[in-house]
Amino acid sequence: LQKLIHLLQATDDPLIQEQALITLSNSAAFSVNQDIIRNLDGLSVLGGMLSNCVPKVKEKALNALNNLSMNIKNQEEIQVFITQVCRTVESAPLNSDVQLAGLRLLTNMSVTSDYHQKMINSIPCFLHLLSEGTERTQIQVLKVLVNLSANPAMTTHLLRAQV
Repeated sequence: LQKLIHLLQATDDPLIQEQALITLSNSAAFSVNQDIIRNLDGLSVLGGMLSNCVPKVKEKALNALNNLSMNIKNQEEIQVFITQVCRTVESAPLNSDVQLAGLRLLTNMSVTSDYHQKMINSIPCFLHLLSEGTERTQIQVLKVLVNLSANPAMTTHLLRAQV
């Protein structure tokens, strides 16, 4: 895992980055690896990959963060990227793999109400995706919206959103 994280930091080759991210993502399916990746500063490295201009690299970084977000301690670190993930969802092509990967991560990050405030500005985007997206996109958006709606503090924001 340490070598994979260092490889991500050392290379600009998108094909190598993509393969390393897939391997990290698969490794993150195991809870012991989730802690190891966090302790190796892998979350900040993965967060840095969200700025990558290659869509496949960005998608794979979002997938890895999604798998790592199943851990509460990891969520505490991943939450600093929520605003960037929301912007990625908003700017990605409609129904793209990048958009879906971002929505999956936001779904996991919105299971508890701890980080709902960071998603408020994206509610109009979520509602737009609900009306314009394909069924796959709509299902992911609905998962985020259901999580947000479970928080009474979000009611006003959801009802007042400009669509």
